[in-house]
Amino acid sequence: MALDKDLVVVGGGILGLAVASELMSRRPGLRVAVVERENEVGRHQTGSNSGVIHAGIYYKPGSLKARLCVEGMRRLYAFCDEHGIRYERCGKLIVATEESELPRLDDLEARGRANGVPGLRRIGAEELREIEPHARGVAALHSPSTGIIDFSDVARALADRLGEAGAQVTTGCEVHGLARENGGVRIEHARGQIRASRAIVCAGAWTDRLAVDAGAPADPRIVPFRGAYLRLRPERRALVRGLIYPVPDPALPFLGVHLTKRIDGEVLLGPTALLVGARDAYRPWRVRAADLRDTLTWPGTWRMVAKFHRTALQELHFAASRKALAAACARYVPELQAGDVIGGPAGVRAQALGRDGALVDDFVINDLEPMTFVRNAPSPAATSSLAIASELADRLEPALV
Repeated sequence: MALDKDLVVVGGGILGLAVASELMSRRPGLRVAVVERENEVGRHQTGSNSGVIHAGIYYKPGSLKARLCVEGMRRLYAFCDEHGIRYERCGKLIVATEESELPRLDDLEARGRANGVPGLRRIGAEELREIEPHARGVAALHSPSTGIIDFSDVARALADRLGEAGAQVTTGCEVHGLARENGGVRIEHARGQIRASRAIVCAGAWTDRLAVDAGAPADPRIVPFRGAYLRLRPERRALVRGLIYPVPDPALPFLGVHLTKRIDGEVLLGPTALLVGARDAYRPWRVRAADLRDTLTWPGTWRMVAKFHRTALQELHFAASRKALAAACARYVPELQAGDVIGGPAGVRAQALGRDGALVDDFVINDLEPMTFVRNAPSPAATSSLAIASELADRLEPALV
């Protein structure tokens, strides 16, 4: 079989672009193509998030998330310095508002230290107010290395770097399927097909569908959660200097509603976390039949709903009521009132869900030679992208001709 490319990366988000860039930097002259379904790179999870550079506090020690987030943050800051991409190390507070939350704050502190989070420290109520004058709590964790950025800027810089290195980055070209062929892989897409030695699929919410069609196991399946934000009115942005988070529920992979300063100066409140009927449900009532069918026919969906029905009702309340969402944030910023907020953006989290109803809490990477599928890469995947790319390159480089 005559090969068109040595490597095809499916998905032009920050992760797919980082993987392609890492392999090309290691193997100059490698024939690489990146194929993206949308008309621009970084359209989905890359460009529709809160823009936080995470420090690695929350993740189970020894997990891929723990290891690759801390390393990814370091690499990301270095990449931004090299390419002149704007960011800010504004710092983050995880605030305990009640004594009952202190044991969970202890656990988070232990995790962060085990993961090697730089500069992490426990502070009391007085120092909390020095860092965030309008915040209140009995104690907090302070992470000075946490930052903010527009990840779309990083994606565009990676795409430019690939173009300069001779890679082909094609947008507006949806991939329909992959199949083994004569020791390589054939990629069927909207404009025809490409034959390559290897393929890496970093297609976010659509990766599991491509993986299963290619012969990979059905478990886990992606279910889409829509996260909607509110914004502080410009005249009230002074309530927040950096990032203010609650102590999260350890049973969930979501961090709770929080206050997030953005690199453009906006301050977001949220997000909500609603199970929705489309993998691109940026509008709440968008439904796509195939996406809804995949969610409703997955046994894990109903097991998850049974387990977290009370959480689901609370999320519905937050989604329906600006007052309720503002009140949740006012627990740790008491001056915040419902009249201080206006509508904001939304994103869709591609969350892997096991057949048993468990929300998968780590990155999931499946190999189906000569194909590799990144099956679960929600937050902190953007922060971790350059480190995930290095991890994948270590695996795949020896197999590239």
